[in-house]
Amino acid sequence: MSDASKPVCLVVGAGDHLGAAIARRFAREGFHIVATRRRGDLAPLVQSVEAVGGTVTALHSDAREETQVTDLIAKIEGDIGPLTVTVFNVGGNVRFPIAETTSRVYRKVWEMCAFAGFLVGREAAGPMAEREQGTILFTGATASVRGASGYAAFAGGKHALRALAQSMARELGPQGVHVAHVVIDGPIENDATRALFPESFETRPADGILQPDDIAEIYWHLHNQPRSAWTFEADVRSYAEPW
Repeated sequence: MSDASKPVCLVVGAGDHLGAAIARRFAREGFHIVATRRRGDLAPLVQSVEAVGGTVTALHSDAREETQVTDLIAKIEGDIGPLTVTVFNVGGNVRFPIAETTSRVYRKVWEMCAFAGFLVGREAAGPMAEREQGTILFTGATASVRGASGYAAFAGGKHALRALAQSMARELGPQGVHVAHVVIDGPIENDATRALFPESFETRPADGILQPDDIAEIYWHLHNQPRSAWTFEADVRSYAEPW
């Protein structure tokens, strides 16, 4: 159920870890959450948002498909309420040697990281700019600022997303829309990153791994910054992360 009296926070790429943590954080502050992901069970996220007293609309939507994105924003604006915050949290982290990186893999990762970010950012920016207020937050990664062996596709997509965010911030800031990019530098506590970076989880204490709820605080603080002191980019890492 939605509540027209509440501001709306859209989380695109609302997985069970960071996406869910961001949804819960904004829900605790009185936002109605619209949570989308391409596929997978949305019930755990709904339950976690409702457990903190929040309301949520959970939908399957492919952020790489233009019509689905335009329909999503139109539905929010027309049926749920004015969009106040948009979080683009789609991942796409894969590791392949360059000789084994097929054109299909590279294109798919680029579509997930960069093209989908463009579609979501463009559609969210329209109504926000008209109202001269709003926040658009993009989730980046270590690969947003430096490539690494085996990560040509992921780094290419995340570099492109960062460039998109920079361009949007410069264009939309004077129109009252805060655009920010969050560089997640290090593994986040979840099963997928445990499989990708087993050595980090084996050698570090628990607080040496990024925790989703702690990262979500960064998103909340970015949204609440006064216009006189907006941050474009925040890089987030645990104390144990080498950099």
